[in-house]
Amino acid sequence: MNALYAIKQFSESRLSWLILLISIVALEATALYFQHVMMLAPCVMCIYERVAMMGVGFAAILGMLNPKNVIVRWLGFFGWGASAYKGLMLSLQHVDYQFNPSPFATCDIFVSFPEWAPLHEWMPSVFNAYGDCSKVVWQFLTLSMPQWLVVIFAGMLVALAVVVISQFARKPRTLF
Repeated sequence: MNALYAIKQFSESRLSWLILLISIVALEATALYFQHVMMLAPCVMCIYERVAMMGVGFAAILGMLNPKNVIVRWLGFFGWGASAYKGLMLSLQHVDYQFNPSPFATCDIFVSFPEWAPLHEWMPSVFNAYGDCSKVVWQFLTLSMPQWLVVIFAGMLVALAVVVISQFARKPRTLF
């Protein structure tokens, strides 16, 4: 069977979208573990990156509703791509704050959400920021948390590109 066609068929199943959602839930749970158990203070950029990650999760939920419907599936792809791209841009900016600290280029002091969705007021234990964006507070395999987010969001975009390309794959012909 053609690999791209197999990926296309997989994207039309709820399982594929569920796997994406579970990975997002695991990453969000890890962020909350770092915040509440390891007592690492999240900064403004961390919170924005967290919201971008949740955007991918909401796109996964949307795709899971009816993955066989082309419109729903493409809306899921769009949400996945837009959120992952925004997350990548935020995490790249966060890496820049950490490795090129400057008193003139800093992140905001407080998170600013739209008036119609003040997440930091609705769930302050998840969306309140009280850390310093330029401070490296955690590393794993020599990469800081924002650097790992660059890897994660870039990986999401690469995976999305493969899935989107697969949508144009045709069913392989059987000769017999």
